Formats: sequence, C-alpha cells, structure tokens
Amino acid sequence: MDQKLPGLGVKSQLQMGTVSENSALHEFEDESLYSPGDVNQKMQANHIAEYGSVSGFQASGRNQWNMVIFRSINTVIFSNKLNWLMLFGPLTIFVNLLTHHKGWVFFLSLLGIIPLAERLGYATEQLAFYTGPTVGGLLNATLGNATELIIAIHAMKGGMTRIVQLSLLGSILSNMLLVLGCAFFCGGLVFYGKEQTFNKANAVVDSGLLLMAVMGLLFPAVLHYTHTEVHDGKSEMALSRFSSCIMLVVYGAYLFFQLKRQRDPYVPLNEEGIQNGESLANDDDDDDETPEITQWESVAWLTVLTAWISILSDYLVDAIEGASHALDIPIAFIGVILLPIVGNAAEHASAIMFAMKDKLDISLGVAIGSSTQISMFGIPFCVVMGWMMGQPMDLNFQLFETATLFITVIVVAFFLQEGTSNYFKGLMLILCYVIVAASFFVHEDPTQQGEVKAIINFEQPI
Repeated sequence: MDQKLPGLGVKSQLQMGTVSENSALHEFEDESLYSPGDVNQKMQANHIAEYGSVSGFQASGRNQWNMVIFRSINTVIFSNKLNWLMLFGPLTIFVNLLTHHKGWVFFLSLLGIIPLAERLGYATEQLAFYTGPTVGGLLNATLGNATELIIAIHAMKGGMTRIVQLSLLGSILSNMLLVLGCAFFCGGLVFYGKEQTFNKANAVVDSGLLLMAVMGLLFPAVLHYTHTEVHDGKSEMALSRFSSCIMLVVYGAYLFFQLKRQRDPYVPLNEEGIQNGESLANDDDDDDETPEITQWESVAWLTVLTAWISILSDYLVDAIEGASHALDIPIAFIGVILLPIVGNAAEHASAIMFAMKDKLDISLGVAIGSSTQISMFGIPFCVVMGWMMGQPMDLNFQLFETATLFITVIVVAFFLQEGTSNYFKGLMLILCYVIVAASFFVHEDPTQQGEVKAIINFEQPI
C-alpha cells in the first residue's frame, strides 16, 4: 500500500500517524490506572502545552462563549428591523415609574410586545428544526399564540375576566378577517390576472372546528338570556366548564389527525390519496432550510422572551382601564381591536409573505389555523385555568360578541368554499374587519355597565 503512494513524505506521515495513534492508545490505557484527579492533571497539562498556560486556556474558552453569545444576539435581535421596537419595553417601565400616565404606558407596552411576539414565533420555529415534524408541529400549535395566552393569564390574575374574553375574541376576528384578508389582497395583487388556489379540504375542516367553537360559545349565552337555567347562576358556569373540556379533547384529536394522518397538511391530496408531487417539488426549497441557532439557544431565547413578554403584559393589563378613561376609548374596542394586533403581528407578516410567494395553503394555515387554535384551545384553556384559579371565567361572551363571531365564521366559510382567492375577496374581508372595529368602537359593554351600577348603588347610603 505504501508503494502506491506518490512520495516518501506521505509515507512518513502515515507512519507518524500510526505511531501517534498507538501512543495515544497507550496513554489512554495508562490513564485508566490513575485516579480522576491524575487524569485531570494530565488533561490540564496537555491544554497548557497547547495554549501556553492555564489562563490562556481559560481565556480561550471565555472567548468562545462570548463569540457564541454575540452571534446568537446578532442573529435573533439585530437581524430584523422590527426589533428596534424592543426599546419601547424599558421605556414603558421608566414612563410608569416617572409619570404613571396609563395612556402612555399602555401604548408603549403595546409597541414593545409586538417584536417580542414575532421573535417568540421565530425561536419556536428554530426549535422545531431539532424536534422533528410531530413535536415541532405540537410546539407551533402550543406556542403559536403564547402572547395572547400570557396576556390573558395576567388579566385573569387581576380578576379581569371580561378583558380575557374580549382579547381572545378579538384575536379570532383579527386572524379570520384582517390577517386572511391582507394575505388574499397582497397575494392577489402580486399574481394579478390569475386566481390563487388552496387546499379546500383543510379549509372545510377548520371551518367545521370554528363552527363548533361558535356552538360552544352560543349555548351558554342563550341559556343566560332566556333565563332557563336549572340552577340560577350555576348551570351556565357548569355548562361552560363541561364544554371547554370537550373542546380541548376535540382539539387534541384534531392535532393528532393533522400530524399523523397526513405527512404534510399544507400539500393537497389527489384523487388517489397521494400528495401532489408538484407541490412537494415546490416545497423542496423550504425542506432545505437549516436552523440559524442551536437547540439550547432556542430554548434559552424562548425562556427570555416569554419572561420579558410576561413583564410587559403585566404593565399592559394594569394600564387598560386607565388608558380607556384617559383616551376616552371603550374597553371593548381596546380588548377586541388593539390587543390582538400585538399577538397577531407575527401571523400577519408571515401570512402575507407566504401569499406573495403563491403558497396560499401556508397562509391559510397561519390565519385560519391560529383562529382555530384560539377558539378550540385558547378559550377553553382559559376557562379551565379560571376554574383552577377561582375566577368566574365562562363561555358566555354576551350576545353582541357571540353574534359577531357567528356572522364572521359564516362569512369566512363562504369565502373558503371555492378553494380560490383574489385581491377582491381580500379587500372585502378587510372592509368587514373595518365594520367590526367600528361596531366595537360605539359598543358599550353591558357587563362593565352593570359593574359600574353595582358600585354606585353600593356607595349610596341607605
């Protein structure tokens, strides 16, 4: 074998390599005779020979950690221009300490949470690279609306169950009308002259789940307004908690169906039940994507971002009522329109981006999938959490809000039944959202009005 090598230099290198391997093997065998302390001393001696001193080795290790941290911060924080809004987070704390102006605190915390919600979605996607498709799908399904759930839990701790209901309802309406409408509109303008298509089967399943969520919200409201409860004040709450548990079971079955039954829920099936090869070929670019940060960096960023969102959410929830009085804006408008803009910032951007790339199935999965998650998981989860926390959180969202959700689901279901989209459909959905926003701007919440009357009657002397 040595004669086939072109030169003596290579032969000598092979011999030296063999000798070094044998010597390393003997060293390893000899190390087994020593105690762990002797082995550490030997390893430290080797490192000293390589780096010159112990301090040089320690400095090199610190430099490597500093480089990893710097690269991770540069990738997560400085790679997106939207992240300059993170400066409003510390500014929120300073304004609250110095002025106590609830209007400024509300809007500054609102702006500060927007980039954090987007980066939380980014860190979830990065972690999904390492967990595989099944666990990755569960992560995206669980953490996709983490911002809304964090805000809801903070509001529930303060006894503001009505804010929880309004914010979750607003998230559903925002995703179904505004996010989906902007995706249809922008995609239709980019591909002007042709209709974009999407998988109608998945849209039908999501529409069915949304209608089931409307049914779960409708029955407690009807029971309340018809005064047909068997046990006054208790039957409505019991029905809400029972329905919430059923909805959570159905959502778990839905996740199992999506993750196990089909290899890719965003790729349509042909008549023989085989996924379309052309769509798979178009998605090869997405399959070749590689993670930008490591697995433990993703976990660390998820922890940091969740903690920071939790801190700002506390300021945001505390400033809602003060901002409503200071700015003369109804709380219903703040909960249904303004708060969902924060949680849906990431969904809004990604849905439009995929629609402009003619990947409307993914845009539909982002917008309608997020609405399905909030209605079938977020709302029932908050009802169960309120049950555990002793808060009267139920599924009675009042008559006006439930009717708005019902009409919205029906309108969107009609838009999705053909499996095609264009810019005109997107424009109609956006204008529908404008009508909904105007309705809540002039809507006075009867629950809060009743609370104000109760306080006035309590304060009056007998």
